[in-house]
Amino acid sequence: MTRATLDKQPHEVASMFDDVAERYDLTNDVLSLGQDRIWRKEVAKAVDARPAQKVLDLAAGTGTSSEPFARTGAYVVPCDFSLGMLRVGKQRRNWLPYTAGDATRLPFKDDVFDAVTISFGLRNVQETDAALREMHRVTRPGGRIVICEFSHPTWTPFRTVYTEYLMRALPPVARSVSSNPDAYVYLAESIRAWPDQPALAERLQGAGWTKVAWRNLTGGVVALHRGFKAG
Repeated sequence: MTRATLDKQPHEVASMFDDVAERYDLTNDVLSLGQDRIWRKEVAKAVDARPAQKVLDLAAGTGTSSEPFARTGAYVVPCDFSLGMLRVGKQRRNWLPYTAGDATRLPFKDDVFDAVTISFGLRNVQETDAALREMHRVTRPGGRIVICEFSHPTWTPFRTVYTEYLMRALPPVARSVSSNPDAYVYLAESIRAWPDQPALAERLQGAGWTKVAWRNLTGGVVALHRGFKAG
């Protein structure tokens, strides 16, 4: 079993997700106490996909996050660099056009997508700024980006409790439901090391995105960032 480290070597991260692919959706549901379903609904609202629009769903895993966009009539491309995740996704949702791809070197032309979104995947990319620039490149002028990522709870007492949960409760719970519980130790560490809401907004602006704003979910456990490509 593979566990990535915080230097986020791409082959280690991809292999780690290959290991957990089969039970990944179930594990997320358990570890988030069902909140992940609420977060996905909020992402769908923020992306606001419309019929015939093209949506790129990065770090899409098994395609669970892509389904809401497909239901609107949009053309959604689930993209991930874990081949294990894509294989499981193809077994469960074979109508989706799964694509293998690295977020820092996307296999798409310039100005293709009306919206690009990534949920709980950006912090696993080795070069965050390169990924944000690539997402900007493949988005058409006037298009949008929506990032859903774990963040920093805004209420200090809750932030302390949450940090304790991540490092103490999460690994034992993961052992009961995941095929690779060590992977969730890495995931907990990566959440703690991730930039806060204003810092991520700055990085979006640095990659060329405009009108950048964010909204906290579940008290800041998760944040939705959105931006637009000028033009």
